[in-house]
Amino acid sequence: MTTKFLKGVLVAGLMSLLAACASGAGSSARPAMPVVTDPAPIVSGTMRPYQIRGRWYRPEEQPDYDETGLASWYGDQFHGRPTATGERFDMNALTAAHKTLPLPGLVEVTNLENGRRVVLRVNDRGPFVDGRIIDLSRGAADALDLRRAGVGEVRVRYLGRAPRQGGGSTVQYAEARPSAPAPSPGPTPYLPGPAATPPPLHLAASSRPGVWIQAGSWSNPREARRAADRLGGGVIVEESASGQFRVLVGPWPDTGTAERSRRAVISRGYPEAVMISGD
Repeated sequence: MTTKFLKGVLVAGLMSLLAACASGAGSSARPAMPVVTDPAPIVSGTMRPYQIRGRWYRPEEQPDYDETGLASWYGDQFHGRPTATGERFDMNALTAAHKTLPLPGLVEVTNLENGRRVVLRVNDRGPFVDGRIIDLSRGAADALDLRRAGVGEVRVRYLGRAPRQGGGSTVQYAEARPSAPAPSPGPTPYLPGPAATPPPLHLAASSRPGVWIQAGSWSNPREARRAADRLGGGVIVEESASGQFRVLVGPWPDTGTAERSRRAVISRGYPEAVMISGD
């Protein structure tokens, strides 16, 4: 009896030790995810197939969803409007839009450029642009440090149903690796108004330091201005020697960073974007 009892104690102790080791390994590999004790019901109608611009999307439960792709973000123009779940969109909250995951749900999003990681409440549908897998609120884009770039490569992992309220949180922020340097400030962009006459070019792109991305070239300065407005900050409009108006993004310190910017510009609808060295 005594021998059997001692063997039982030893086995139990060994199992406890193994469990503790496994628990410790898991906790160091991944921070604890949120525990949802009172999940919100899936919003009626959000799991039906739907069609956008001729393409069908079929929402479904995807417990093993784990994808890598491009993330974009949306903000002021949708602030306060209802989302697909009926919740009001708060551009400063940690939320997101996805094409097919259950609503509302939780996802873990990791910025593959800098390692930053957040948990987001998915309460809307989108983005309906080829190559993009998730649309972030402005607050989420800030937490991941990709708002300035506009588009970034991320990993999206589905965590399950969201709580009735909130659910967004920063998982890994302070320990994140620093992001790529911001473009150095250049000369004030020339963005002609409706009745403006383009001034002569004072500084050619080839003489600008750094690496630039040419999003495109237009003969009409107004069209070039519209493209620059859509691309946002770090963009200039420049008249070339041939009288074309080029939209340039940058400058970037190296070709690797510039190439990531070029892919982001392409994903925004400028497939002919090319890299230009000003060195």
